Amino acid sequence: MALSLGFESALWDAGAHIVVGIDEVGRGALAGPVSVGLVAVARCDAWPAGLADSKQLTARAREALIEPLSSFGVGRAVGHASSSEIDAVGIIAALRLAGVRGLAALAGDGIVVDSVLLDGTHDWLTSPPGDLFSAFDADDAPTPPVTMVVKGDGLCASIAAASVIAKVERDAIMTAAHGEHPHFGWAGNKGYGAASHLDAIREHGPSPWHRVSWRLPTS
Repeated sequence: MALSLGFESALWDAGAHIVVGIDEVGRGALAGPVSVGLVAVARCDAWPAGLADSKQLTARAREALIEPLSSFGVGRAVGHASSSEIDAVGIIAALRLAGVRGLAALAGDGIVVDSVLLDGTHDWLTSPPGDLFSAFDADDAPTPPVTMVVKGDGLCASIAAASVIAKVERDAIMTAAHGEHPHFGWAGNKGYGAASHLDAIREHGPSPWHRVSWRLPTS
């Protein structure tokens, strides 16, 4: 199936006014934050030319989409959870922490979200019983209803847009961090487990940016 607004339209037809597409970046990295992109859309029938799943685009193509995406939909946000937060609460709770921060940013812009389209098979956004990270964010409002879309970043225009803005912002964070710790090569590997990154961890040990609760290589 090709990229479309079909899933968004189904929710609009069901009564939702604002639908938010959500996707994450950095879940499998060894260093740096996990980042969650959110793009809020009211009823529309088009999206920026060239939009696709961020993994299918070059860095240059993703960056070129940022300006067109600034006028797609009614709001955009990227929420982050740091490596130390991932270590403290685990990756699933950290994903939700980043997602809730993104929803809070949209709410701060006056955007009332009626429904969410979330990429993947597991709803990590909806609050579970006995929330693991309540100490991080006291204002933990209930999340809107979530619809899961398998491979949604290649099917839903709002999720694809979310994947692009999250990827571009997280890449910029890791490129800036490269200046502090150049031996890890984050400008190229963005904190993922490239062989040169693993070798640098063995040689220098983990940095404050690393997820030390993960199975990092040792010397």
